[in-house]
Parts: sequence; C-alpha cells; structure tokens
Amino acid sequence: MMVPKVAAEQTPTESSPDNLRGVKTERRIAWLTLAVGLVAATIAAGVRRNDWAVGLGLGAVLGWLNFQWMRRSASAISSASAAQSDTENPKLPRSSHVAVALRYALMGLAVYVIFIYLHAPLASLVLGLCALGAATIAASVWEITSSSE
Repeated sequence: MMVPKVAAEQTPTESSPDNLRGVKTERRIAWLTLAVGLVAATIAAGVRRNDWAVGLGLGAVLGWLNFQWMRRSASAISSASAAQSDTENPKLPRSSHVAVALRYALMGLAVYVIFIYLHAPLASLVLGLCALGAATIAASVWEITSSSE
C-alpha cells in the first residue's frame, strides 16, 4: 500500500507566482493612484478651478506617498515576523511602530501646509487622497477580471 507524500508547508518566495502577482498589483496601484489624481486635476483645471486642481493633484501625490510608506512598513513587519516564526510571541521592532506614527504625522503636516499656504480647499485634498482607494479598487477589479484561474 502506498502512502501519499505530505507536501511540506510552502512559503511564498520572491519568484513564486503569487508573490509576482502581488508585486504587479502593488505597482499597478501605485501608478493608477497618480493617474487617477492627474485625471481629476486635469478635469478641475479644465473647468477653471485651479485651486481644486492643485488640491486634487497634491492629494493624489500624498496618497501615493502613503501607499509607498505603507508597503514598506508591511514588508518590514512581515520580514520581522518571518524571521521570528519559530518563537511563540514574535516581537516587532519599536521602529516599525514609530514609522507608522510618523507616517500619519507627516501626512497630517503635509495636508496642513497645503491647506494653509497653497489655499487648496480641504475637500479637494481629501478627494485627492481618495485616489488611492479608487486605484486599489480598479487594480482589484483588474486582477479579478484578468485572472486565468
């Protein structure tokens, strides 16, 4: 009687198809965030609302920066967790907690500076930041519809 071999637990590697798909999706979200913001800013400029165009454009850039920082933080946290996979209670470095807090503080400061000194409407900045959400939804739909599985 043959006993089936039990597959060893597989962890995604840099070259695994799942990880490559994730990297492609992250890149797609990054460029779509900037594209959505640019399109929104162009439309606002087209209707002669330059203050809104500045706010939408800068909000999208802030959304893009937030995504880049968030991606790096998640990568650092998952690397630290994987390095401590044999321990019962893995501990994250304090720097990862500080980085998250600093990210939000810098985002708030940037929004304040743009609002006060460039006089961009706050609503346009918030809508510009929403470009990240729109890009994430578009990239997710893209992945679902183009999936060959």
